[in-house]
Formats: sequence, structure tokens, C-alpha cells
Amino acid sequence: MNVLIDHAELDGHDQLAALMAANRHPPIGETLEFALVELERGRVVFEGSPSRKVFNPIGSVHGGYAATLLDSACGCAIHSSLPAGQGYTTLELKISYHRALSDTSGPVRAEGKIVSLGRRVGFSEARLVDAKGRLCASATSTLLVFPLEVAARG
Repeated sequence: MNVLIDHAELDGHDQLAALMAANRHPPIGETLEFALVELERGRVVFEGSPSRKVFNPIGSVHGGYAATLLDSACGCAIHSSLPAGQGYTTLELKISYHRALSDTSGPVRAEGKIVSLGRRVGFSEARLVDAKGRLCASATSTLLVFPLEVAARG
């Protein structure tokens, strides 16, 4: 398994802080050219500038770009509050698109926040705004929380 930071030693916040300090990004962030730029327990912000590389066949930014930033923001908001040895996965992601993105929209910012976090399930929400602060998309997410050892055996 290719891990960026040892999950066994650090809690979720400290894992993300270590990635930021080392200027390391998960592969999806490298592929779509977005990065974690703000971090608090229960709150994160990702930033990226959509380019023509993420256009769909009709010449606008593919909805999956916004969905990926929002899913990352929702997930990492939960991640930032997990104890060491805990992981998560998205069970549900609902996205509403409010304004189209283009290659002139950026930088865009996806801010994710925890709504509630229990022992097995977390709920979070995120908003994606363009460089002018206009709401482009929003999301709510339900995430399953689990011990990482269980995931490694499966």
C-alpha cells in the first residue's frame, strides 16, 4: 500500500499538516492540480485553478472537477478530526451546481466543514467559490469511519 504519511502514528489533523509542511499532495491533487491550503480541526480549504485540461466535450469545466474538490473538502474535514489509526470513506455525496466553471474562474476554493462526527459516521458539507467569491457548487456528504487495520486486511 502506498501511503503518503504513516497513519499509525499521527491523528488526521497532524497527517494533513505534515503533508502541507512537506508540500506533498495525494495523486488526485497532482492530477487535477489542486492543493490543501488551509487546515483546522473540522475545517479544510482546497484551492485549484481549472484549466482546459479539465474541460468536457462542450468546452466547459467538467462537473467532476467541482465534485472532486468538494468530495476532498468534505472528506478531509472529517479526516482532520479523526484519531490515529482511523480512516474514512465516502458513503454518499450530493452536489448542487450553481454556476459553471471555466478556465477564467480560478483560483477556486472548496471549503469543507464537519456537520457532525460520531464513532462510525461523519457528516460534512462544502462550498466551492470562484475567484470573485461567487458560489459555484455545494455538497453534503455522509462518510463511514473505520479502523485502518480493518481496511488493510480486506
